[in-house]
Amino acid sequence: MGTLIHRAYTAIRRAGAISPASPAGYRFRRLGDGVSIAFPPGAIFGEQWIEIGEHTLIGERVSLSCGMMPGPDLGPASILRIGESCSIGRGSHIVAHQSIDIGDDVFTGPYVYITDQNHVYDDPDIPIGRQWPRNSPVSIGSGSWLGAGAIILPGTTLGRHCVVAGGAVVRGAFPDHSVVAGVPARRIRGYTPELGWHAPNGALDVASDAGMDRTTF
Repeated sequence: MGTLIHRAYTAIRRAGAISPASPAGYRFRRLGDGVSIAFPPGAIFGEQWIEIGEHTLIGERVSLSCGMMPGPDLGPASILRIGESCSIGRGSHIVAHQSIDIGDDVFTGPYVYITDQNHVYDDPDIPIGRQWPRNSPVSIGSGSWLGAGAIILPGTTLGRHCVVAGGAVVRGAFPDHSVVAGVPARRIRGYTPELGWHAPNGALDVASDAGMDRTTF
């Protein structure tokens, strides 16, 4: 009985995956060849504003959304763009309202959260959830790695080949070949041809506070 259940679930997962050839795949603005969104998916809506490049794999229970809810017209341009040969870990959420760009060969651990919208608290007399949120574009450079549970906040720009430590809360601009860690995240290591991988001044204390092994970067 157990073997039959596992075989049946494997068949369900295979049949339920979203690909360019599946009916659900036609709702997206673009799904490149070899794209697979694993079953069961998370919340997926606003597909007509989502582009995913060739051979990208989206894990189980990953939410991909554009806008606050299904239905509104968000304009003629795409809003969420994921590049080629990426791997998005299971349980992650990518929530776009204005612009999220994820480059090629970006890998994430599970339960990563990426959004370009944040709640505001400008008026102290109005509940925060009822105040109009504020958007700021997000860009994640090609070749980057985002550790498990990392949070990428609105206005973040990560260069190429960046490492984000697990659990980091990231906001701001970071150049190519940055290692960022902490809450809030700071750049704890970078790369130059002259020095190789090295820590900026004061970064070693941040790495220690984050409980990270410096030798791994």
